[in-house]
Amino acid sequence: MSTLQEHATRIEQLAHELGLEYYPVDFELVPQNFMLEIAVYGVPVRMRHWSFGVRYIHQLLHQHMGHSRIFEVMFPGDPCRAYMMDSNSLAENTLVSAHVIGHADFVRRNALFVRFMSMAGGRILEQSAARAHRLEDALARHGQKRVEAVLDAALALEPHIDINQELYRPPYPAPAEPGSAEESGHNGPPAPDSFRQRYQGLPGEAPPRPREPPPRLMPPHPEQDLLWFIARYAPELQDWERDIFLAVREESFYFYPVHACQIMNEGWASYWHARLLREADFLPHELYLQALKAHSDVVRPYAGEQQLALAVNPYHLGYSMWERIIDRHGMDAARRICADEDDFGFIRNHLDQELAEELDLFSYQARKDGETRVISRDIDDVREAILGPKYNYGAPCIAVERMHDDGGLVLRHDHARDGRGLDLDQAEQVMNYVCRVWRKPVTLHTVDFRGVARTITITQPVS
Repeated sequence: MSTLQEHATRIEQLAHELGLEYYPVDFELVPQNFMLEIAVYGVPVRMRHWSFGVRYIHQLLHQHMGHSRIFEVMFPGDPCRAYMMDSNSLAENTLVSAHVIGHADFVRRNALFVRFMSMAGGRILEQSAARAHRLEDALARHGQKRVEAVLDAALALEPHIDINQELYRPPYPAPAEPGSAEESGHNGPPAPDSFRQRYQGLPGEAPPRPREPPPRLMPPHPEQDLLWFIARYAPELQDWERDIFLAVREESFYFYPVHACQIMNEGWASYWHARLLREADFLPHELYLQALKAHSDVVRPYAGEQQLALAVNPYHLGYSMWERIIDRHGMDAARRICADEDDFGFIRNHLDQELAEELDLFSYQARKDGETRVISRDIDDVREAILGPKYNYGAPCIAVERMHDDGGLVLRHDHARDGRGLDLDQAEQVMNYVCRVWRKPVTLHTVDFRGVARTITITQPVS
């Protein structure tokens, strides 16, 4: 009787023959409860926090109601790590092994994954486990209440990083001294000539007053990387607290390409698992038919026949787009797109009106009275409806505007840039978390959902 190991080995050989290139993949069969914990925590071993328990219950309910099913979880790295459910059928896990190989090929090629992996390293599971152990030490030394307050703030700001910066970035440079070469842009003061010497020696002229140094602005420019700024410049943060903020930031950097390339990545993996299974003539016919049924379940729209889906299935959309690109432009062009794009370029450059109509894509408005209305099928509106929730890691555009001399912190929400106001109750709760670790007054300038200017100031955090 054939085994999963035999099928996976031969599928890998076929993948190499078809030109797929990837770091080695370590596969592991795990029970359902372990897979659920990985899906909730993001990694097998991570810092403990109450919010993960809430996510666990939410995911469990979704599974019991039949709204979601986890076939695999794959972590990019060298080697890649892939976890498959031991309760999946042989056909399902054969498909999963081919799907993971497609993921591994994508992350080895894609420039965004390559850049972030070079910064964060390719061993996220070991690094995350080490951070979890350090957090356990902090819990033992400082108690759950203090540690949880820091984690509350760090995880509330988890998406607020600046992806254009380096992961390990230094502090701001020290301001140049007045009149220095750095400030003037010259290599040094000009050499005195005879005219300057006579002018400076005129009788009755008072010596020039020394220039007052300009006030140093902190930060020197609006700072979007809130996790980094708080870790570096919070006035009273202790080293173990800064370590928590930097740990959350590092994990956020690691997961950003997964967020920014989800449609491309899942579509590429789905294309390759379908092709590998189709060309794997060594698979038993019955197993192939069962795997094909699993493939159809993965790449279909969420809604049933004669229904409209209000959420885009990234597997379905990505798979359809890659099939069309490869059919029209060839594999070499597809691999260039795979290397150079993220979802923003992929959708804007390669989702056209014809395919959007074929896939029945549209933008819609959900009213407070419960009515949902299709508002546009125009391709530009459809593209932005797909990409809007992905912009800026899905978080509002908020930057540190000023740190006052007394330590007070001022944040500003660039609502024009991300096109939305804030839920003020939720924003106030996040500000309360921030104030607990900043330990000075914190102010946020924003607008509400109507676009009316609002200011939230927290001087003393509420426990």
